[in-house]
Amino acid sequence: MSLRLLLPPEGVADLLATWPDNPRVYERGRTEVDEAMSLARFNELIDTGCAPPDEVAVIKAGPSNRTAFLTAGRTDAAKLRRLADRGHTIRFGNMQRWIPFFHRLSLGIQRETGYSNYMHAFLTPGGEQGLLHHWDQQMAVIVQVAGTKTWHLWAPPVSAPMREYNESFRVWREDFIPQWEATGPDLTVELKAGQTLLLPRGWVHNPHALHHAEPSLHLTFAVRERTPLWLAEQLVAQAIEQPEFRRVIVPPDLEQPELADRLDETRRALVAFLGELDMGEMAGMVRRAAVTELEYTT
Repeated sequence: MSLRLLLPPEGVADLLATWPDNPRVYERGRTEVDEAMSLARFNELIDTGCAPPDEVAVIKAGPSNRTAFLTAGRTDAAKLRRLADRGHTIRFGNMQRWIPFFHRLSLGIQRETGYSNYMHAFLTPGGEQGLLHHWDQQMAVIVQVAGTKTWHLWAPPVSAPMREYNESFRVWREDFIPQWEATGPDLTVELKAGQTLLLPRGWVHNPHALHHAEPSLHLTFAVRERTPLWLAEQLVAQAIEQPEFRRVIVPPDLEQPELADRLDETRRALVAFLGELDMGEMAGMVRRAAVTELEYTT
């Protein structure tokens, strides 16, 4: 079971049975994950420049920079090492796309959960910080591989964020950080090597290694939850097989008052169509999509 490389048995049970909505820390110990992306392996990726340039970012107490390490569009190992030595966090993204071990692990997680997922790795020098306060729109399984990282956490300021709804950058306000800092975090976690943090979507986090001398290396496995909206998208997608849903809507019908009539007609046709679907057959199709579909809009 792939999740057992990230969590102890009780953590896997908690995740699959209840999908926690509050942060939890587990003692993981060392697994194959720690060997697949050890501190030495991460540094090797820095010093060889072998990481795909599109999957590299450098961050220092602010937004990520996606070009400072490039020469002629390629990852420049010397530049990347200088940035790391100057206190920048180095992030290697989507490692499931370019490292076979993490590709297999990602597929295993999807088979176990029905959720697509991706994996980033972050190396933050001791005494430094990469990303500042933000929240994410999916469950994060954060595996600490080396050093210690401090996580200041605040309860979600928005309800159930998704990619196109309530993402932090979409609804960001300048007073957020001063407000959070004035009240102090709801929870502080000192995540040590061998531990895993479950961080549910929407929780504000401010991770840093400001008070630690050693570098921090952690892996974030972002697990993209399916939602009822995703199920609705799967149901509606079948309508493409019906000719009446593929016919052209002429330009005049995209203006009022005709548009309201066309919308009403389509709604009634869609309700009728959905009422005729075989839910047993649909369940099989949707399950296959859940364990194979890698990208989706929700």
